[in-house]
Amino acid sequence: MNSVGIIGFGRFGKVLANILQKGFSINAYDPNPGDNFSGVTFTDLETILKEKVIFIAVPIRHFESVIQEIAPNLDEGTTIIDVCSVKKHPTEVMENNFPENIGIIATHPMFGPDSYISNNRLKMMMNKTRDVHNQFNFWQRFFRDQGIQVMEMSPDQHDQLAAKTQGVTHFLGRMLKEYGIKKTSIDTQGFRDLLDLVDQTCNDTWELYTDLQLYNPYTDDMIDKLKLATETLDDRLKEMQNVAD
Repeated sequence: MNSVGIIGFGRFGKVLANILQKGFSINAYDPNPGDNFSGVTFTDLETILKEKVIFIAVPIRHFESVIQEIAPNLDEGTTIIDVCSVKKHPTEVMENNFPENIGIIATHPMFGPDSYISNNRLKMMMNKTRDVHNQFNFWQRFFRDQGIQVMEMSPDQHDQLAAKTQGVTHFLGRMLKEYGIKKTSIDTQGFRDLLDLVDQTCNDTWELYTDLQLYNPYTDDMIDKLKLATETLDDRLKEMQNVAD
């Protein structure tokens, strides 16, 4: 195997291509491919589906329709690797739509177009969902060779943890933007860190943010707990004010 396919070539598709170029030639398909990308050959979907390993890098909201479109046209021996930021939903979609002779590896690279450039401690979740063609160990080793820390866990465990980490991060970043946080002449380092958080999270699309929240089954509980924590802190301040008065 000296080539791989990528379906979906948005912001993260480009990051993925940069990583995969270190070992493979890349054929990519996107209905709106944009500008040329060095080292990537853009082609039609039919050609992509002939690859033995195909990465799916489409928005979460479009994932199910893409899987349903390609499922009848995949060759026996193909392995599909998704890179969605939530895991239960895409894993169930693939298991429900792909025949048993199609391999499935669920992954979540826990970095984006911005953090990929600035972060030298990259992490990636992987799950051996249906490794019928023995591809999992190869790809685990490949990503580790690129300096990425690989962690194995179930899709459910991932989504529970992601709601408490990535979900919180994006929710707070968007909340601070809605609040109207801005630079001042007396910014502390902590405040500058908050500004960086807003820049990083809000540089992603609103569609990505809503997909992260809506397709993770544990997000509602996380948001409820954040709201409760805010109310608790407010109540404590009011109690202290009453004591002072």
